[in-house]
Amino acid sequence: MQSTTPARPRQKSSMSGKRATNLSLSVDVLEHAKLLDINISQVCDNHLREVVRLAQARKWQEEHAEFIAAYNRIIETEGLPLDEWKSF
Repeated sequence: MQSTTPARPRQKSSMSGKRATNLSLSVDVLEHAKLLDINISQVCDNHLREVVRLAQARKWQEEHAEFIAAYNRIIETEGLPLDEWKSF
């Protein structure tokens, strides 16, 4: 006999904006982290956040390198736009 109740949707993590995932970590490092009561999820999240931030910055710099180089050439030849009025 087949059940007529619909399947339950997968429960979300109690923390908003987070999702469970699987990671493969070195056994020795994982064991030491657990012995030291290190919150592995938090450390991974923080480090991944920083890696993403750096990758986004690098990508932005690559995408805008031509404009930045052109702007720097203008500044080198013409100076800063308000250079004549600065008092320092």
